[in-house]
Parts: sequence; C-alpha cells; structure tokens
Amino acid sequence: MSKQTSYTRPQTFWLVALRMLIGWHFLYEGLVKLLNSNWTAYPYLMDSKGLLASYYQDIANNPTILSISNCINVYALILIGLGLILGCLSRYASIGGVILLVLYYISHAPFIGAEYMMPSEGSYLWIDKNIIEICALMVLVFFPTSQIIGIDRYICKALNKK
Repeated sequence: MSKQTSYTRPQTFWLVALRMLIGWHFLYEGLVKLLNSNWTAYPYLMDSKGLLASYYQDIANNPTILSISNCINVYALILIGLGLILGCLSRYASIGGVILLVLYYISHAPFIGAEYMMPSEGSYLWIDKNIIEICALMVLVFFPTSQIIGIDRYICKALNKK
C-alpha cells in the first residue's frame, strides 16, 4: 500500500460506496453461481463471438477445462467481492475485477453485427455495463479508500510497524 491519501468526507463516502456496491455485485454473482448446482459457463462460452470465440468455445468443449473455468469464475467473483466490501487487498481485488470483466467483455463485445443468443439487458454499442464497471474499478485503483475504511488500514499499520 502506498501513502495515506486524504479525501473530503463526501469524496470518501462516495468512493467507499462505489467500492461496496461493486463488491456486492461481484459477491452476489459468485454466490448465486456457487449455490446453483446446475450453473455452468458452457452456454455463455459457446455463445462467444469475436477474435477469441474459438478459444472460449474450446474451453466449453473440454469438460475438464470447463470445470476448472467454472470454479475459477465462481471463486474469483466471491473473493473479489469480499475484498472490495471488506477493503482487504482492495487494489488487487479491483485489478482482478478489471481482468475478469475484460474477459467477459471480449467474449460478448457489443459490436455492430454481433448477435448473441444470451439475453441482453439493453441495447449497447461498444460500451456496455462491463466497460462502465471496468472504469469504475479503475477509479478505485487510483483513488483507494481501503486504507481509510477497510481491513487494509490495519494491514498498512502492521506493515509500517515492522
């Protein structure tokens, strides 16, 4: 962790709120998948379009790799969510969230002519909720609050005493 940053109370409030809300989104998505014994990324991966579509479809078509991918996806969502909510290693959680969302975006990019079987929440062109959440996570990378409100505050204190 780097130097202590000071924000105004409203800045701190809204940055922490952003961190918590994104954390909840990740945590909830992971828990829903974990608790649904029938969940698999198979249909999502098979519906992939774009440059890496064959890569995603290869993952889906290999039961062993698909199982590993499902497990990584579920636990990454949960760990990222917990890290953001608790403010524990939140910079790493934010970067992990960006990586995961980039993988989702690449799989189902909202480009002209791309038609997906998976239902969409709206009509997008280039910019979708993944890109917006990626940008919000990058705000959290560059304007961290977990050293102010979060477990990282205690980790930083413990590391600075050594």
